[in-house]
Amino acid sequence: MAYNKKLYRYIYRSVLLYLLLVTGCKSALNTTSPVSGRGGEIPYNIEEFRAAWVATVANINWPGKPGLPVNVQREEAIKILDFLESHNFNAVVLQVRPQADALYRSELEPWSYYLTGEQGVPPAPFYDPLEFWIEEAHKRGLELHAWLNPYRAHHTESKGISEKSVVKTRPGLVIKLANGMWWMDPGLEETREHSLAVIMDIVNRYDIDGIHFDDYFYPYDSYNNGKDFPDDKSWQQYKDSGGKLSRGDWRRDNVNSFIKKVYREIKKEKPYVKFGLSPFGIWRPGYPESVTGYDQYEKLYADARLWLNEGWIDYFSPQLYWKISQIGQSFPELLRWWAKENTRGRHLWPGIKIDRGGGRDNATEVVNQIMITRGILQESKGTVHWSIGPLMKYDTLSKKLVEGPYRNKALVPASPWLDSEPPKPPELNVFRKKGKVYATWTHPGRAGIFKWVLYYQYRDEKWKHTILTKEHSTQVFDHLSDEGNPLLFVGMTAVDRSGNQSVFIKMKTD
Repeated sequence: MAYNKKLYRYIYRSVLLYLLLVTGCKSALNTTSPVSGRGGEIPYNIEEFRAAWVATVANINWPGKPGLPVNVQREEAIKILDFLESHNFNAVVLQVRPQADALYRSELEPWSYYLTGEQGVPPAPFYDPLEFWIEEAHKRGLELHAWLNPYRAHHTESKGISEKSVVKTRPGLVIKLANGMWWMDPGLEETREHSLAVIMDIVNRYDIDGIHFDDYFYPYDSYNNGKDFPDDKSWQQYKDSGGKLSRGDWRRDNVNSFIKKVYREIKKEKPYVKFGLSPFGIWRPGYPESVTGYDQYEKLYADARLWLNEGWIDYFSPQLYWKISQIGQSFPELLRWWAKENTRGRHLWPGIKIDRGGGRDNATEVVNQIMITRGILQESKGTVHWSIGPLMKYDTLSKKLVEGPYRNKALVPASPWLDSEPPKPPELNVFRKKGKVYATWTHPGRAGIFKWVLYYQYRDEKWKHTILTKEHSTQVFDHLSDEGNPLLFVGMTAVDRSGNQSVFIKMKTD
């Protein structure tokens, strides 16, 4: 095999050299010594997580309403993905399980009402929305994270309770709340087993990049008119089995053990699939000292700080939906507190609210929050935007982002605790012809590559870059910049599924 590989390289370079000679091209095949690592000779850091939530519950973002024709559903999805690509985002968080139902083909739960207008009825003509979203997202260089609600069984915005709903098929798992919602009881082992099976079914069958939960664990008390969650049955079972925890600690343990198991099971099957959580933005009032507000520890039984401290997640996106200057819930103050709690060095990519109108004040607040995030989280920058709707609705906001902090494309930061071994570098060739510079490349392990990064530098100018999907194998540059400066160097790295960049290959073009 080694001999054949060398022979292939010799033939490839010989043919290329011949073509250059006969067409009068100027070649530059000398490379610098490649150096390893993020930093190294790579001109600058281009890592930042840029994601938007796409909510399907109550048709908040997609589809526009239940029962739309399949071609319209697809057109709406493409419009969202095209927007994200053109505005230099690199991930989309798509809600695929809004109420114990599915926006994908599932043997475990029925088709979603929000997709077809009738729970349990597949789209016609048939297609698998999750499969479609993944394929189209990857074409555009976007990661796709599948967002699930682990316990919500029926939402008030859904039309009636179908015979295929878990409320009817497994009534022993669910509890009705005062506002009309139904909730799966987290205290039941059967609930946790079922939700885990749904999650792992997605992990095993789909080419996703992440699994994502938001802030719904035990339900908000407002859903039950301020009354306690009615889980007397499972609580009594726990006590009868000899359980010694208080009721609050028992509820938190139910959630903690589930999250820990989800993380472990995902890593057993596909280590590169990231597990992300987006809890309520305040752990407890008084943390930090000046913070006031809702106590998720006591009300949602979500010990979010523990999950971060223990490293049971790959990225953590607390919903910091408050303004920079807000007394009691200051965005930078809360972000700094969460950063201090990130003792395992996981990704901390806060969720931010971007729907405060279409004026300049909203756009300025969003940009300022992104810049604050960059300053506090220098090792792994990133932001998740709630939600895609305002991004596409407010031109003032989207324009300010793409002309400001999102001017250039970025890579999703690497996750070294999952995989720290970079891929092999590409084999790069560069030549000039008729005012253009052509870069072509091959790779011995192309199947394991997720993206390519091409860096380039014109005389008297700083390095720039472009990020390409794995399907690309060539790029064309103008030999002269708009200012008349010649292109001096083209550099390149290969990027794997975990975000690792290969050693940097740099070539002269003049």
